[in-house]
Amino acid sequence: MAKVLVLGAGIAGHTAATLLRRKLPRSHDVVVISPNPDWNWIPSNIWVGVGVMDKSKVLFPLAPIYHKQGIAFRQGRVTALFPEGDTFSSQPFVEYLSATEDGAKQRENFDYLVNATGPKLNFAATKGLGPDAGNTLSVCTADHAAHAAKAFLECVEKMKRGERQTFVVGMGHGTCTCQGAAFEYVFNVEHELRAHGVRQMARIIYLTNEYELGDFGMGGVYIKRGGYVIPSRHFAESLYAERGIVWISRAHVREITKGSLGYETLDGAERELGFDFAMLIPPFRGVDLAAFDRNGQEITSDLLAPNGFMRVDADYSPKEYEAWSPRDWPSTYQNPRYGHLFAAGIAFAPPHAVSRPMKSPKGTPISPAVPRTGMTAGIMGRTIAISIANRVLHGDDAPLHHTPFARMGAACVASAGAGLTRGTAATITLYPIVPDYERYEYGRDLDTTMGEIGLSGHWLKYVLHHMFIYKARCRPLWHLIPE
Repeated sequence: MAKVLVLGAGIAGHTAATLLRRKLPRSHDVVVISPNPDWNWIPSNIWVGVGVMDKSKVLFPLAPIYHKQGIAFRQGRVTALFPEGDTFSSQPFVEYLSATEDGAKQRENFDYLVNATGPKLNFAATKGLGPDAGNTLSVCTADHAAHAAKAFLECVEKMKRGERQTFVVGMGHGTCTCQGAAFEYVFNVEHELRAHGVRQMARIIYLTNEYELGDFGMGGVYIKRGGYVIPSRHFAESLYAERGIVWISRAHVREITKGSLGYETLDGAERELGFDFAMLIPPFRGVDLAAFDRNGQEITSDLLAPNGFMRVDADYSPKEYEAWSPRDWPSTYQNPRYGHLFAAGIAFAPPHAVSRPMKSPKGTPISPAVPRTGMTAGIMGRTIAISIANRVLHGDDAPLHHTPFARMGAACVASAGAGLTRGTAATITLYPIVPDYERYEYGRDLDTTMGEIGLSGHWLKYVLHHMFIYKARCRPLWHLIPE
């Protein structure tokens, strides 16, 4: 009998756990440890964050689902990993702080481990950033989004009373990823201000670390439109210009106080920006996880990159930007030192960014990190589940499943509004995520890389909301819905 332990129950971890349970006989154990009791469909937090959807529509409790599926669930926060066991036993295990037993330290052993812990929201990287500091808002969790909605609607009421308001949306640090979430949120803000009849009272500013709009941490894309090949910058800038949204690019937020933020731009200039409402995405890093060998010696730096994410089968050797290649990226998501450890979703350490790294004259990094999407997280979770199931059923020499990250595609549906008749969306698809100039003139396949805007994209986002929550709830035939 084998035990597979999954750390985290986000898109990657939940996908891996439910698929493993489907593939393995019940004589084998699948256990999930997660600090959160609920599953959150994070893409729809955007709608929660402007008050058009209640947070209950993007959450559901995990325990009943796992009980029905035959998956053991422990609510807690993992703090230490022992991939070799310890001096008392060679059985690998983790230590975690239980959320249901007064924070007591618990131990869970395993034969295979899937690290799908997701990110630590590193608000501390920028002084004054985040809901806890009380200066800016977030939509990274359902609770954050509900808090943002309350503040947003308070601003709406002020505008109805004749008070002008400045909204700032974007990145809270020069190394942030997740530009897509901020991109979608700013258009929802603009859309809802129109719906409330107060758009003329608002100044909306998009603040980003991207070199230019449309970069999204992917070095930008090229799109075929009207017989021409255009850069995504033109597509993105037209969306902002049409809606009267001002943008500030190449920016790193240095410090935030109540109603004001200081930022540095790539040319070294330092400026101040006042605001009444600010939703700024924090940078991500790995959760606080330490690793130890059998003798208790710390090996955290051997397993995890400096940013706290787990190393996998990628090429982490330092290279100049011009030497970067799609071959640098992983395909099995297996740790190179310990074959029974895997990492999926945000928890795996990218070998490098996709966009060109840049620094200001003062040495401040100002360029986006590689994007982390739900689609790729689910695909990685599935890939790892297939590999582990093969090895459990057929032995340690069974081949691993390969899904190269650099060969994955991605789709971003940035929808504004809710419902089926009121809304619009900018839809961007691209293949592959990592540009491959050996295979494609523009780095990506122009037949599958495209950008459109309209009501149909909004319908797609609305359908995806319901479809993926249906899948995550393990409703009948859930497994037929692709990642």
